[in-house]
Amino acid sequence: MTAPTASPASAGLTGRTALVTGATRGIGRAIAQRLGSDGANVVVNYRASSEAAADQARQVVEEITRAGGHAVAAPGDVGRAADVADLFDAAERAFGGVDILVNNAAMFAAAPIEHLPEDVFDALVTTNLKSVYLTGRQAASRLRDGGRVINVSAGIPNGGVAFMGVYGATKAGVETLTRSLAHQLGARQITVNAIAPGPTDTAMLADEARAMADQIIGSTPLGRLGLPTDLADAVALLASEDARWITGQVIGVNGGFE
Repeated sequence: MTAPTASPASAGLTGRTALVTGATRGIGRAIAQRLGSDGANVVVNYRASSEAAADQARQVVEEITRAGGHAVAAPGDVGRAADVADLFDAAERAFGGVDILVNNAAMFAAAPIEHLPEDVFDALVTTNLKSVYLTGRQAASRLRDGGRVINVSAGIPNGGVAFMGVYGATKAGVETLTRSLAHQLGARQITVNAIAPGPTDTAMLADEARAMADQIIGSTPLGRLGLPTDLADAVALLASEDARWITGQVIGVNGGFE
């Protein structure tokens, strides 16, 4: 299977600052790198309690700066209000403010509801949904006029997926918040959208899901799994001036997978 190359970078975001949550690997890493290559200053968020994540964040910063961009690493638990406020503070200290917020941090868990522990339910809601509420609350008062909010949802097939009800519910909540915040911030020319990735080849794709790769590919018109760069390109478009008339939308980035 041959995947397409990433689209060429530009300097269309020069002078703007992007805060990307969960930016150390997979889709988040690709988003941070792409926005950096497009000229944005990038705040690379990582989970403060993980030394491995701190190392990965430093690597992302180094990759962006080696390519001629500007980036800083910023620790913080996006499920904690104080940490989220600190992330915006860090962006303001480093670059003067935030223009683009990308809510990428997420957690995945699937199990029959009778076997899903309550602490896992709480973690899913906090990481996937509460984080978008907390960052949105900061964005409502601190994002600069003309900014962009881009939330990462999930492409749950139309018929649903067994054992993914709680995960899917958190992402449905993200999409509702997306539409609501678009109405709230529109007067300031801030657009708010979400992308809904289809099956994507990242570390989050569990071993059992990989075993279904042929089936997934066979049901996708474009005949392959998604790549993190596919999602990053979509985010870069929504972050750009070209998307100034797109808001309140949930855009499937899934190769036609349904």
